[in-house]
Amino acid sequence: MSKKQQIQVLATSICGALHQVKQLPCQDYSCAKIKGHKLVAVVSDGAGSAKYGKIGAKIICETLSDILVNSNMRNIKRDIIEAIEIARNKLINHPKNHRKDEYGLVDFSATLVGVFCHRDRGIFFHIGDGAGLAYNHNNTDSFTISEPENGAFSCETYFYTMTDWQNCLRYVTFENADRVMLMTDGVTGFVFSDDFYKIHRNFLIPVIDYLENEPRKTCAKNALANTLDDTRARRLNADDKTILWAKLK
Repeated sequence: MSKKQQIQVLATSICGALHQVKQLPCQDYSCAKIKGHKLVAVVSDGAGSAKYGKIGAKIICETLSDILVNSNMRNIKRDIIEAIEIARNKLINHPKNHRKDEYGLVDFSATLVGVFCHRDRGIFFHIGDGAGLAYNHNNTDSFTISEPENGAFSCETYFYTMTDWQNCLRYVTFENADRVMLMTDGVTGFVFSDDFYKIHRNFLIPVIDYLENEPRKTCAKNALANTLDDTRARRLNADDKTILWAKLK
């Protein structure tokens, strides 16, 4: 990882065992943009039931990253809503949306977990499952979590492509953090307790320590990918897995 750049980002996505068996691509996506002391990072999980879930995930990540990196803490909530609307309009006009209206967005269903950071302050913005984590590397006992939100059934979650998506959009603010992590639901079971009040330290702390101390970005990314794709991880969760880690300073 370059020492010249104050903000550092590392992300990886792994195709889940279920998709591998069915010879389907990974439908997760992630993107991050840096501008001075600002970071915008977004991860998204394209719904397995959606025909073009990967496209939905890619468009929301890239659109929000491109737009929100020019925002500020004062206007960020307004700009998040406007950016999501722009992403939805891209899907309405997408060549694969034959209906050319918002009801055709069901084929692009995807979740959203993002973060906007400026120095040691930030805000998570979140629709559906997945999770966000902000902490200070000198005190991993204190952290802020953006939890998943699911429906009445365990397999039901919310997507930015839904007509009532604004009712599902949630924010969590934080201060005095110098590290953030975003992840799709394929990873949350390894990182958090079932009630999302605790982190699984035996998994997360070694991962964090390695990322902190490995200067070679390619090696760090490969090691993270191998951790998410080992035999035990595939057995515990067959979903696609994406994790994004950022060092703010």
